Order: sequence, then C-alpha cells, then structure tokens
Amino acid sequence: MGVSLAEGQFHAAAEALGLIALFVLGAACGSLIVLGRSRYSQSEVLLVEGLLLAAAGLCNAFGLEGLAVAAIVLAMGLENAVFQIEGGSGLGLTYVTGALVKVGQLLAAALTGGARLGWVPNLLLWAALVAGGVCGALVYQRIALAAIWFAGAAALALSAWVAGAAGKRH
Repeated sequence: MGVSLAEGQFHAAAEALGLIALFVLGAACGSLIVLGRSRYSQSEVLLVEGLLLAAAGLCNAFGLEGLAVAAIVLAMGLENAVFQIEGGSGLGLTYVTGALVKVGQLLAAALTGGARLGWVPNLLLWAALVAGGVCGALVYQRIALAAIWFAGAAALALSAWVAGAAGKRH
C-alpha cells in the first residue's frame, strides 16, 4: 500500500487498504468467537475459517476471483484467534517476521536465565509457515487459486478434530 501511494497508484493503494481492513475484520471476528468462551471456541474458529476457504474455492470456481481473495483474507485474519489465550493475544499464526522476532526475544531470555528451550515453539511455527508457503506455492503453480480447497479441507478437518478433543476434556 505504501509503495502504491508513493507511486501515485491510488486505486492499487485502495485495494491494499481494503485487504488490510478485511484481515483486521477477520481477526476481530475470530476474537469475538474466542471471547464467547465456548469450550469449542478453537473448533468454531477453525470451522468458520474452513467455511470461508470453501466459499473462496466456490467463488474461484465461478470466476469470482476478487470475492475468493476477500474470503481468503478474512479467513487468514480469523485464523489468528485459534491460539488466543484468555481473550488476549497468543501465537500469531500468519506472521513470519513476528515468529522470528519472538525466537530472538526468547533466545535472549534463555541466555539470561529464562526458559532454555522457550524459543523452540516459535522456531517451529516459523518453519511451519515457511513449509506451508512452499507447499502452497507449489500447488498454486499447478492449479492456481483452486489450491485453496486443500487449505479449506485441512481447516474443516482440524475443526472436527479439535471439537472432538474439547468434548473429551469436559
């Protein structure tokens, strides 16, 4: 958005701002689900994410690529609430640089007497983000935006699995 504004490409900047707003809206919706304090809130977030990704797949199949991208962006904002803790923040699931910053911060803490391996979960999250990016790019090269069906199916499967686990805990 910043580059588009600097280049005077206001239409492109407005599109970027719209995507940012959709992401924030998705993050807010995910937080609202978590703040409802249902024992199934993680599952509910994943279910809504999966449904949004399935809607994106359908929009793409019918040639509505703009709507497909909008649904994907909403889903990615929403996804960040999956590990939201007690209504506050948790792991940022779509932030590659944020995961690396946390690795550095927790590594510094470990070197100064903090948890020795506290940085490992964030490094694993970063590795998962990179692996997901590579896999997604490879599939996208073959079938373009139809690749979203895999992400939607994974989110729906995770929703069912997390709901089952939550049901067993209570």
